[in-house]
Amino acid sequence: MSAHLTKLQGQLCNLLQKGLPICSNPFAQIAKEMGCDEDTVLKQTSELKKTGVIRRITAIINHRTLGMAGTLVAAHIPQDNLLEVAKAVNAIEDVSHNYLRKHYYNLWFTLQAKSVQRIEEILLNLSARFKIDFYSLPAERIFKLDVRFGAENAAQIFSDVEEMPKYETVILDENEKLILSKLQIDLQIVKNPFDFLSSRQLQMEDVFKILNRLLDIGIIRRIAAVVDHRKLGFVANVLFVCKVPEKQIIQAGRKLSQSGLVSHCYQRKTFDGWHYNLFAMMHGKSMAEIQQTIDSFVEEEKIDTFELLPTAAELKKQPVKFQFY
Repeated sequence: MSAHLTKLQGQLCNLLQKGLPICSNPFAQIAKEMGCDEDTVLKQTSELKKTGVIRRITAIINHRTLGMAGTLVAAHIPQDNLLEVAKAVNAIEDVSHNYLRKHYYNLWFTLQAKSVQRIEEILLNLSARFKIDFYSLPAERIFKLDVRFGAENAAQIFSDVEEMPKYETVILDENEKLILSKLQIDLQIVKNPFDFLSSRQLQMEDVFKILNRLLDIGIIRRIAAVVDHRKLGFVANVLFVCKVPEKQIIQAGRKLSQSGLVSHCYQRKTFDGWHYNLFAMMHGKSMAEIQQTIDSFVEEEKIDTFELLPTAAELKKQPVKFQFY
């Protein structure tokens, strides 16, 4: 169910998704930008958290810069053991998102691990346990990733994040590992939310230098609010997949990613019986809104092979906890 936000809450929600300023009192800085006081921002942020509009405020980490492998997994799970399989998948710490979709391939989850070999091992173990095939569809090219959901007025759909994340693996020093280890929590909504990162060895000045470096080199995308898009009115959610000739994939992917309804857009590997290579996650105020966008795209790009996989249920959505020691 959509939440009713005041104008101030909508503005605040947008700014919190953009990211907390890296300073001792980030909520005071946000209050200054909004033209109100720090106590109001703290109170309204807590209210947005209480109502579930904000899921958490946390560091959004780019796993690729840590040398991690990732993939999207699809499987057809018979109805009679769907709950058992979903529970087993959710129990895997390296699974961040798990969805039930209205399609023959009804279970879809994202999986991260230290290597491609480890991903294959996890999927082989699942297959052996349940006698079910799990298909890995790793990304070959990323067209769009990591967006913010417009919360200030009903007509606004998305605000794009300014740039794509960096992919080079980064070697961390011990202090950077320590900060990242501590930062993988839901930050407290207090005047000085970063104070817990300091220690006898690391003063706050050092902490802010490390945080800014981690942001500059792309390990941390931002420290920001993660919202429940459904509570902002994005109640229609569909995975759109289509088959695009290789010579056309870059053009089509870039065009699709420009849509305000698309939050993520990838070129992915295929498997036998599944020839779709372009994937887009789409969110809208209604299915009609999404359908109109799809109709326009497939007509302009002359695509005749595609499917829509509506979201039936969200089974898991939480960040993977990275181990640095």
